[in-house]
This record gives sequence, C-alpha cells and structure tokens, in this order.
Amino acid sequence: MTTSTSAPNIGTILSVRGSVVDIRFENRLPPINTLLHVNAQVQIAVEVWAQLDAYSVRGIALTPTQGLARGMPVTDTGGPLTTPVGKGTLSRMFDVFGNAIDRGPVLSDVSWRSVHRSPPPLAQRSTQSEIFETGIKVIDVLVPLERGGKAGLFGGAGVGKTVLLTEMIHNVVGHHDGVSIFCGIGERCREGEELYHDMKDAGVLPNMVMVFGQMNEPPGSRFRAGHVALTMAEYFRDDEHRDVLLLIDNVFRFIQAGSEVSGLMGQMPSRLGYQPTMATELAGLEERIANTATGAITSIQAVYVPADDFTDPAAVHIFSHLSASIVLSRDRASEGLFPAIDPLQSNSKMATPGIIGDRHYRLAQEIRHTLAQYSELKDIISMLGLEQLSQDDRNVVARARRLERFLTQPFFTTEQFSGVSGKTVSLKDALDGCERILNDEFKDVPESALYMIGAIDEVKMAAKPTVEVKPIAKLTPEPEMVHAS
Repeated sequence: MTTSTSAPNIGTILSVRGSVVDIRFENRLPPINTLLHVNAQVQIAVEVWAQLDAYSVRGIALTPTQGLARGMPVTDTGGPLTTPVGKGTLSRMFDVFGNAIDRGPVLSDVSWRSVHRSPPPLAQRSTQSEIFETGIKVIDVLVPLERGGKAGLFGGAGVGKTVLLTEMIHNVVGHHDGVSIFCGIGERCREGEELYHDMKDAGVLPNMVMVFGQMNEPPGSRFRAGHVALTMAEYFRDDEHRDVLLLIDNVFRFIQAGSEVSGLMGQMPSRLGYQPTMATELAGLEERIANTATGAITSIQAVYVPADDFTDPAAVHIFSHLSASIVLSRDRASEGLFPAIDPLQSNSKMATPGIIGDRHYRLAQEIRHTLAQYSELKDIISMLGLEQLSQDDRNVVARARRLERFLTQPFFTTEQFSGVSGKTVSLKDALDGCERILNDEFKDVPESALYMIGAIDEVKMAAKPTVEVKPIAKLTPEPEMVHAS
C-alpha cells in the first residue's frame, strides 16, 4: 500500500484548448483542486477543476500553455496549490505560486499551506462592533468602517478607487499595530511597483505582504490570487493572534477571472454572461474574511462597476457581503470634489446610535438631510437661478455647498501631482467642523476657504486673504483692467 502511494501518479495530455487541458490517468484519478505539473520548455501548472470520467480530468492552466502538446506526461503533485505563510513573508512581494517577485533574498522562516480553506465557524466569530478610523473626513463621519468588517470602494473607471485605497493604506498602516496584506487581482503591474516603493519610502513595508495576480496572467492564476492572500492573512490572525488589514484591488477582477474560467470550462452563462457559480465563488472568498476571538481581518476592497451600473450582478452580489459601501461618483469627480464619495449613495451598518453614539449619529443624519435637500433643489437652481428660492432654501444650499467643500481632503498619495500637502483629520475634528458649518458659523466665509483643508480651524487662515483683497479690487478702475488684459 505504501509503495503504490509513494510512486508518482503520471497522466497523459489528451487535448489542449487554450487554458483548458484534458488529462488521462490510468492509476489514480486526482481529486478536484489538485495541482498538476507538466515539464515542457518551462514547468506548466494545471489545476484540476472537473473529473470527466473514471480515468480523465479537466484542468485549467495557471501559467501560459505555450509548448503543451497531446501525449505529454503530467505529474500529479498529490496536493492543492500552496502558499508560504509565516514571519518570513513580511516585507516581501509574491505571485500566486508563492514565488518572491521582488528580487529579494531566498525565503526563510516560512511553512507552506493549502490556499483552499474553510471559513471560521460561527461559534468562533466575535460579535463585538468597533469603529475603524481612517483619518478621511467623509468616510469617518458618514460611512464609518468596522474593525473586522468588509468595506467596498465602488466606482467606474477613473473616479479614484486606487488612489483612495492607497491613501487608506498610507493613513492606516502607519498607526496599525498588526499586519497589512495587499492583494492585486488583475490590476496593472505599474500600480504594484509604485505601491511597493511608496510603502518602502513610508517605512511601513516591514509589516506588509503583497500578493499579485497581474492583468497579463491567465484567468486561473488571477482567480487564485485572492485565496493566496487570505491564506497568509489567516496565518497572522489564527496562529500569531494579530489584527490584519487586507486590501484588495480589485474584487470585480476576481469575478471576471471566474467568469473566464467558467466559459473555458463550457458552463452555461448566467445573467449578462456571468458564471452560474458566481455567488458561491464570491462567498467562498468573502466569508473567510472574519473577526474571531483571536484576531480580526479587516478588509477594504476596490470594486470596479461596469459602465457605472450599480444594478450589474457583480456589484449586487458584492454589496451583499459588505458592512460598508463607499460609492464614488463621476459627477463629484468632475466638480473637483475629491475624494469623490457620494454621501447619499454610500452607507454603513455601523452608523447606528448604539455603535457610534448619539451625537455622531445625529450629525451624520443632519448632514445627509442637508445634502439631500440641496440635491432636490439643484434642478430649480439650474432652471430659475438661486434668487428664486426662499431664504430658508438659500440657507440650506449655502450649508450644503460648504459641507461638500469641507468634506474634500488633500491626500498624501497625490502630493506630487497637486502640490498640496496631505492631511489626516481625527473623527472629533471632522465632527466639530460639520457641526459648526450646520450652525451657520461660516456663512460669511467664502466657500472656497473650506475647499481642500484639514480641520475646520484652518478656515480662518484661508479666509483672511479673501477679505483683505476685496476693497483693493473695487478701487481698480474697470477700463484699465480691460486695457491691461
């Protein structure tokens, strides 16, 4: 019995269709999720996805399939895809196979674990709710995040998902005692390299791990990148009892990779061409992100929304797993209100009086109410002008416009482009500022004085030059100004 198990299980390739490889095994049929190796010009990895009959399996290649041909021998590794876990992974960058891709020294002080793991049972999960501060005003005030929860950054192309995610890394990782894991699924390798050097310069790399399944890699490889990152996160949570911050960019690419694999496997597509198993695959990933008695995995995930359509099945399924949804608006981005978060579409289950307190809850509701009223009045203003509104409505518009500008914030990650130094703002300062604006304390201050500042105390400094310049401008004769121009 021992000799038969130790003997290598060798199969033969029956057919190769793109990334789909059919293999026949005469001795033992490998279980689903088993990793197989083919030694062509370079070693090619294939993962078993289906057992076709008593002798043959169908697999998806995790590496490019150039050089594969019918009749080639295939070796059964006897186990699933594994990844390194342990302290030796810190400050390193990995691909899906656990290979270090940062040109660093050989890995040491690591063990290898399967990437296929079950979520923690309900009995082991923690029921406590704690706020996770980010230092970004609009998020901490209106969409508070949960420690051990899942937050999604939703938006179409080019509205600032990656910038916002990078800013959160910058703000949180420096004050975060645990470990941070960044997982890039199907994103640009340029972003990964920039992030690596930014984190190195910021001095936070020693407590960070990066995993990338890049845009140019086969769908099978991109599909497994999230599972690799989660396996590393679970080690730090369960074995070392540390809190983990898991940042994923982009969860939609995970679903997209699953859709490509499903199509390659010949499954009947579901709504809008998505795979029929989308809900199960997403749940298998998201449910592993949990808060247990030993530690918490807090996840912040960027989610690309196809054509800005929030009814897209991928967006709808991701929404259902999250404790906070941060929606980025193209309209706000076009107005220059960054971060371009839509406060009326974004929501958080933490925004209840029992968790954030009565004052915070009351202020958040009042801010939303003011912004909602302004949104309703916009059509009237565009058609008839501001003068046609009642005095009460004008006051609402003035408050809302000042709130919108106060909730903008200069980012550390955009300093080199904007020339404005980044700022973090505590929750207390952000709430004080919003309360003072709602009490009309700044009604005589120009709106521009509230734009791209940190705490509200910076307003007076920004407003002074505007007050001093006004009388000088009036003294200048108008014809000379025209002539000079």
